[in-house]
Amino acid sequence: MSMYTLRQATEADYEFLYRLHKAAMQPYIEATWGWQEEWQQEYFARKWNPQARQIIQIQGQDAGVLVIEIRQGEHYLALIELLPECQGHGVGTAVLADFLHEAETHSLPATLHVLKTNGRARQFYERLGFAIVADEEIRYKMQREKKTVNGER
Repeated sequence: MSMYTLRQATEADYEFLYRLHKAAMQPYIEATWGWQEEWQQEYFARKWNPQARQIIQIQGQDAGVLVIEIRQGEHYLALIELLPECQGHGVGTAVLADFLHEAETHSLPATLHVLKTNGRARQFYERLGFAIVADEEIRYKMQREKKTVNGER
């Protein structure tokens, strides 16, 4: 049995996804820009697009969000957030393994961005074979070359 399932996000998920974003990302956003609740709510509302989001479920319970984009020449992990209590149990690794398998299927490099303040996430991605390919002002772009799911390049 799979460690997680995905379902399409709907308008009804708005409150859960904002709470998730705050729980998962507030410390890193605070360390980068400072956390201004009103601005965060407005920005979240402006970027809201349930059609682009999938809800990560663990045993039928909403636990996270996933957004994957096929960009020009890359399989891009646009967003992954898990509730703090769901982190460290292998779910993120399972989601990323599937993401990497999709990238390999499409013969595309897997890419993502990570805030410089989120060292835990950066180390997680490095364990999965990602490397920093660009140092941007507040974040790193990371990439894993195609054909590395089984550890071979």
